[in-house]
Amino acid sequence: MEIYYAFIIPVLAIVIDRVFGDPHSLPHPVRLIGKGLDMFEKAARDIDINLRPTGWGAIFLFSGLAWVVTKSLASIPYVGVIIVLYLAYAGLALGSLLNESNKVANLLDEGNLEEARQKLGLLVSRDTEALDENGLRRTLAETLSENFNDGFVAPLFYLLLCGVGGLWVYKTVSTMDSMWGYKTEKYKDLGEGAARVDDVLAYIPARITACLMILVGKIRGLNFKDAWSNFVFDARKMESPNAGWPMAAAAWLVGAQMGGSTVYFGKIKEKPILGLKGVEWSKEKVQLLLGLCRWTGFLTACILIPLLGLLRLVF
Repeated sequence: MEIYYAFIIPVLAIVIDRVFGDPHSLPHPVRLIGKGLDMFEKAARDIDINLRPTGWGAIFLFSGLAWVVTKSLASIPYVGVIIVLYLAYAGLALGSLLNESNKVANLLDEGNLEEARQKLGLLVSRDTEALDENGLRRTLAETLSENFNDGFVAPLFYLLLCGVGGLWVYKTVSTMDSMWGYKTEKYKDLGEGAARVDDVLAYIPARITACLMILVGKIRGLNFKDAWSNFVFDARKMESPNAGWPMAAAAWLVGAQMGGSTVYFGKIKEKPILGLKGVEWSKEKVQLLLGLCRWTGFLTACILIPLLGLLRLVF
């Protein structure tokens, strides 16, 4: 049975995710976590409690609940294995990321900028209303490369290493970071813990993602030499210790610029330049990036599933 959880479940979850994408018509754990966090935040603000320790406490509370609930569901006789498969599938988001990114790319190719802005706005936390075509393509490239790690490689890493409970502990912290991890007046205290813990959990997966992207880039004949020489230097420019790794690798491999002027919550933020400065994202470059992520996802599964699955069986 342990072989089933270590090898078969991850493979089936990846295949189902790639074919169907996110289970929108079914109860998704991320939505439940999000509702719980909203209720927790409202209660914390209503009683006017110190938000910094409260935010740290929320990490232990919600992560602990995620672990206990998933383990309890997995232990249900007969249906537990089906629930584990569903939870593993729901925790991986490569299928939806590629599908939604491709939809935005198609809208841009058709010249439908307004609808592209709206659809892209659902994928990112930044403002998209004033972006021109190049700005939309660059934003799409940035969110695709960054979320490739956050939505697929890191969850798969923890699924293989710690089982479905570990996956949902990671997803819980990641959801907290996506909701609270902003350095704004409203969230700088409440989200401090989530941002720091997410940085720790994503540290190894982000570097795995970048290195496997580089390997796929070499195999597929992309801009390997420049990427290999520059991606680590560029990655370290970023404020986040992790986001820059897949972004810099992708930018150099495809040969275009990421970073620059970006609008968050109505304020312009100058982000470090990654990749080839001044080179815009064309239709062809976006398609190259989509292909890079598809093949890196395949290679990631081929390497991590046997490696970490065996490690889990041994220890």
